[in-house]
Amino acid sequence: MDAVNDFLVEVAGVVWGPYLLIPLLLGTGLLLTIRLRGVQFRKLGPALRLGLITRNDPGAAEGDISQYQALTTALAATVGVGNIAGVATAIYLGGPGALFWMWVTGLVGMASKYSEAFLGVKYRTKDAKGEQSGGPQYYLARAIPNKFGLVLSLVFAVFAVLASFGIGNMTQANTVATQMDGTFGVPTWLSGAIMMVLAAAVLLGGIKSIGRVTAGFVPAMIVLYVGAGILVLAVNVGEIPAALGLVFTDAFTGTAATGGFIGSVFMAAMRYGVARGIFSNESGMGSAAIAAAAARTTHPVRQGLVSMTQTFIDTIIVVTFTGMVIITTGAWQSGEEGAAMTSTAFADGLGGEWGSWIVAISVVFFAFSTILGWSYYGERCVERLVGRGGVVPYRAIFVVVVFIGATTELEVVWNFSDVMNGLMALPNLIGLILLSGMIARETKAYLDRDPYLLGEPPTRESDKA
Repeated sequence: MDAVNDFLVEVAGVVWGPYLLIPLLLGTGLLLTIRLRGVQFRKLGPALRLGLITRNDPGAAEGDISQYQALTTALAATVGVGNIAGVATAIYLGGPGALFWMWVTGLVGMASKYSEAFLGVKYRTKDAKGEQSGGPQYYLARAIPNKFGLVLSLVFAVFAVLASFGIGNMTQANTVATQMDGTFGVPTWLSGAIMMVLAAAVLLGGIKSIGRVTAGFVPAMIVLYVGAGILVLAVNVGEIPAALGLVFTDAFTGTAATGGFIGSVFMAAMRYGVARGIFSNESGMGSAAIAAAAARTTHPVRQGLVSMTQTFIDTIIVVTFTGMVIITTGAWQSGEEGAAMTSTAFADGLGGEWGSWIVAISVVFFAFSTILGWSYYGERCVERLVGRGGVVPYRAIFVVVVFIGATTELEVVWNFSDVMNGLMALPNLIGLILLSGMIARETKAYLDRDPYLLGEPPTRESDKA
């Protein structure tokens, strides 16, 4: 196992090094931000209204679930242990400055999330059961001419299936099992068995079942966790200015991290901030486009805007509270790692064991929701590769791996996830760059006549989905 872990560490170091994914992720997000004229900032208010208040797109006919259910399904997949354990791991390895780079990844990543959701809806197709199917595994092949687009789409599908067992399965199950064992003394095998049974019960119903379940408890779990974070920050309000100062200075100097020279520590803050940032919000990975493609919507722009709010909620809200709680309470210097560090922060901040209980409960709900969301992503990519007949075997393997993940060494699981996340993001990011001009043109055409997302019917053929 040590040899496997060492190999994964080496590969992750290359994939997430300074010459590959970090500049590609940030560069793609920045390019799209410029070409879309900062759509994630200009239209954030109307997008939040459409996704969280209106919830259903008036007049929409095609689609399997509502825009709100598509949003909560995508949130279910992203608001997972990356928001609890991932943030803590980033700060542990990269110092408080890693939080800054998670913010940067989130802000520019909103443009990436918008673009991939736009493409997911625009190029979606119906499968053998009459359900909408879309995502990079389809739009890369349909939008990019010649065999290059086909190759990109198949590469994405392969690595997305593998990633579904890492970011969407083993890391989640492992963190739940570890947290339940440490907090309540529940054996890891028992936690794994319970999660396996519950996941199987929901997954049998497909996307409609997943949409109903996530719409029911995802908002509640976010409110519970953020509410606890607000209480901790209220208790430590005097520490907030110093904590913010530490985040910004450490992002560029690395003075608060331990070991190494300044340059290497700066790169650690950036590397782990960006890596854990994409683990948390998945912007640029293309995964959320799969959920967006199932939404009932009248135009790709509208669903793209709803989907980008997922990154805002995930990173700018949930991740920020986790990071600030860890830093203001001093838990980042406790020597703990992962969810244990976050538990220490909440326990210290709230002055009792119930802080740890809140984290443990949040981990369970966050992780289980991620397992549900990612199972759908994985099965859609399996369908793209081998057809509808591969879906049921995939689901069976997926639920078994939940149990395996719950009883596997944490470090191996995280390193595997880092590698798979990066490799599935590469073909999608290449596609986003190549298609950025078309995305910008069609976005401008739609927003010029419906700037407040009121749902006016298309007036030009070029505006139609």
